[in-house]
Amino acid sequence: MEARAKLRYIRVTPRKARLVVDVIRGKRAGDALNILKFMPQHASKVIEKLLRSAIANAEQKNISDVDRLKITTAFVDQGPVMKRMMPRAMGRANIIKKRTSHITLVLGEE
Repeated sequence: MEARAKLRYIRVTPRKARLVVDVIRGKRAGDALNILKFMPQHASKVIEKLLRSAIANAEQKNISDVDRLKITTAFVDQGPVMKRMMPRAMGRANIIKKRTSHITLVLGEE
């Protein structure tokens, strides 16, 4: 049995979020929470909240003891890109791409 949690349209670039997700993939849920708590990246706070949601989902489903949960699957997909215009010199404009992410965590038993 597994518990999953998804977070969609989060305003973190996928590349930066993958750096954080790669660190916790395959770790136990308790250890991953400790790691995320002390990481300086903005994405770590978002992923920590998502992991807590996945743990709560596992408790709701009565899967197993929370101490035995392990992150079996964790991945980050790219969401839609918001495009904004930035005025430049001589009437030109640059496009600013504000990227979004879809983050998925799956917890299973060890």
